[in-house]
Amino acid sequence: MRILTQDDVRRALPMKQAIEALGPAFAQLSTGKADVPLRTPLTVDRHNGVTLFMPAYLSDDDSMAVKIVSVFNDNPARGLPLIHALVVVVDAETGQPSAVMEGSYLTALRTGAASGLATDLLARQDAHSVAIFGAGVQGRTQLEAICAVRQIEQAWVYDLAARQAVLFAEEMTEQLSLPVEVVVASAEALEEADIICTATTSSTPVFEAADIRPGTHINAVGAYTPQMQEIPAQTVLRAKVVIDHREASLAEAGDLLIPLNQGRMTEGHIHAELGEIVAGLKQGRETPDEITLFKSVGVAVQDVAAAGAALASARQLGLGLEVEL
Repeated sequence: MRILTQDDVRRALPMKQAIEALGPAFAQLSTGKADVPLRTPLTVDRHNGVTLFMPAYLSDDDSMAVKIVSVFNDNPARGLPLIHALVVVVDAETGQPSAVMEGSYLTALRTGAASGLATDLLARQDAHSVAIFGAGVQGRTQLEAICAVRQIEQAWVYDLAARQAVLFAEEMTEQLSLPVEVVVASAEALEEADIICTATTSSTPVFEAADIRPGTHINAVGAYTPQMQEIPAQTVLRAKVVIDHREASLAEAGDLLIPLNQGRMTEGHIHAELGEIVAGLKQGRETPDEITLFKSVGVAVQDVAAAGAALASARQLGLGLEVEL
């Protein structure tokens, strides 16, 4: 069995390769060729945390994996990461575990890659500017993914933690050779942005609906519970809505469930799953002026595809440590 550290995963799977790996996975999900149980949460109230178990099998790829991800809210005060994750790749032919890899970075990578894929399918071809809401790890891979599919010339970042936003701007400017500026008000970030990415833990909308310009594409990846909301309901109603997985979105995505429960929209407002567009079953962007919204809560086929691609590359590059159990 091969063990891959976070650095091994980074070296094995560049963002462009991750985006390429996710397209077929989403297509299999939307065409009945994936077995993806809803993730199983194990809540640990005593320690203010939850551990999630996320398995999936892709039949066309004959690939299988399970991710174990923990979110323990008291960890930062202890000097520990908020999130810990591990991905186990299982040989689908024999059931033998073939790899274990660090999953926190892989999660951020595959989440960014999904937004990169959605942006490639839904954003205007001439889109050249990005606004990022949330200066954390997810915000970083969101911006990296957008730059992998569009010729981005300018980016802005907004975060309630000003110092975190400054660090984000400095790091991403250097990493991407792209001017990234900090803004102190959400409206500033939207004045010229062609693409918006929200990657926060907010329970209320992070911008005003009136500030969204025609033709904008939005990736919303932060609200992953029914109570969380990053996107104003008015914006959801104006937009062509594309989701990663219907069942998961209707169970977890507050950005959709809140207006649904308020009676302001129906499930019929959801245009398509991303995989339906990849498979050619549904249209993506149809006019320059329409607003498009990709709402993602995360689904295990992303982990299977990204982990499989990382493992294949790691074997070619000789990365990781092979052990006998």
